[in-house]
Amino acid sequence: MTSKNRVLRRIWPGNRLLALASGLALLVLPVADSFAAEDLDERLRHRIEVAALHDQDVPIGNGTLPGQEAVKGFYERRFFQPAWVREDGSVPHGRALLDAIRDGRAHGMEPDDYPLAALEGMLEDAESGDATTLMLLDLELLLTGTYLLYGSHSLSGRLNPDDIDPDWRIRRRVGDLMASLESAVASGEIADNLQALLPQSDRYQGLRNALAHYRAIDEAGGFIEVDAGPTLRPGDRAERVAALRGRLQQSNDLPGDLEPPDDPTLYDERLAQGVRAFQRRHGLDVDAVVGPRTREALNVSAEDRVRQMLVNMERWRWLPEDLGERYILVNIAGFSMEVVREGEVVTTQRVIVGRDYRQTPVFAGRMTYLVLNPSWEVPNSIATRDILPQVRNDPAYLERMGFQVLQGWGAAQREIDAQSVDWQTVSARGFPYRFRQRPGPLNALGQVKFMFPNQYAVYLHDTPARDLFDRTERAFSSGCIRVERPMELTRLVLDDARWDNAAISRVLDERRERTVTLARPWSVYLQYMTAWVDEDGVVNLRRDLYDRDTRVANALESAPPQFAAAD
Repeated sequence: MTSKNRVLRRIWPGNRLLALASGLALLVLPVADSFAAEDLDERLRHRIEVAALHDQDVPIGNGTLPGQEAVKGFYERRFFQPAWVREDGSVPHGRALLDAIRDGRAHGMEPDDYPLAALEGMLEDAESGDATTLMLLDLELLLTGTYLLYGSHSLSGRLNPDDIDPDWRIRRRVGDLMASLESAVASGEIADNLQALLPQSDRYQGLRNALAHYRAIDEAGGFIEVDAGPTLRPGDRAERVAALRGRLQQSNDLPGDLEPPDDPTLYDERLAQGVRAFQRRHGLDVDAVVGPRTREALNVSAEDRVRQMLVNMERWRWLPEDLGERYILVNIAGFSMEVVREGEVVTTQRVIVGRDYRQTPVFAGRMTYLVLNPSWEVPNSIATRDILPQVRNDPAYLERMGFQVLQGWGAAQREIDAQSVDWQTVSARGFPYRFRQRPGPLNALGQVKFMFPNQYAVYLHDTPARDLFDRTERAFSSGCIRVERPMELTRLVLDDARWDNAAISRVLDERRERTVTLARPWSVYLQYMTAWVDEDGVVNLRRDLYDRDTRVANALESAPPQFAAAD
């Protein structure tokens, strides 16, 4: 078998990339008997331009070229001069690309998604001196296409979030893949240039470390299972206590080098500290009581935790690298909010997010104003599903809660006496009224709302239902985000000495709606992360509130590799 045929048989056997249509073989120039450096640039031009002319894929052996448009643009920028193959036919940086992609497993990339076996065989032939010009042309193109494919996944994610998660509406990370490749081949620093395309934040790196930790546990046999049984409390004795202790040592919630207790069945105070640490970072009630919910979290498999890391690392690759100098970051799944100014977290607050059937969407916006003493224009869906049934059961509800009943719009708008309406006969379908709640202590928006105009009519706001912040899971809203300390957030976003506590209080005491434009807008990011690493390096994990992890995980495991063209 000739060297040429050996290479062609190696091209992506069983790989998920598309097979080459039979007619594309006609696009290749005749094969030279040996390598001729002066032919390579002209053959590059011919291969790429003929395919573009006929609107066909660029053929590479028995496969097609990944990232074809990007490859074409790359070579046009360098006037079709080879990037990988030298004049003597050597390919000095080819293996560095293969090594970098194999190392990409640490970032959740799957080496099998890239044509490494084909490249390995082609590099062997190049190194042996057997490669013809045509074979080196295939190698040149495939190295470039593979770099750009892997680089696009590092830069913007392996998946298109619009296809996988319709509720994700944040502009993806962008970067110059062409410049990255140019730098890589010029310097020979292939791995460093690919590494630079990945998210550089400490939080992403923390997830990478957590991925390695959970993979090691999974490969060693997984987590110790804590059997079902009566609820465990400090001071109890049970055979299951030994398993609980071992399980917490595996996840570093309990030091692994502790002296074994005299009685391994005793639930002692040291073990209780480990349980509290576990509960805290899993968003559970921190009470050292091992009941059904804590045991359920303990028994999530290491394999599932690996999958959770992969999903959340992918989400980080979807996010912009630079979130701005001043931004508010809401983690829907974590029921939390951070306010960041010039790289420093200035406050962290608990938040309340949308119920499962009224999910808070993921998107980015710009907060430009806030409203003190807001009235609440009740959305029609809430008016018909929530308030109308209340009014039917309690005719005095509207007056007691400060609601106006309105009909019409603009100049034709008029207020209706709620007592004049027979609410028992009013249908939710074609509902003819609108409800507006006046400013005041019972207003659902509290004393302030923070506005970042968007298509979802979602905003941040105060709430009179303060007791809900004591819950560990806080999915109680109709989609908007209720904040724990709204006056603190008001002072932070106004960032104006004229708006001190006294000035804000004077406006609130008036009980009249007042709109205040911010001197400087704030970026707002509503995101969905079920795993993250905090500033202390602690891995935090949360339940998949909206079942969004499952969709992303399934796509990561089944979707063929595609070139990720960022917006």
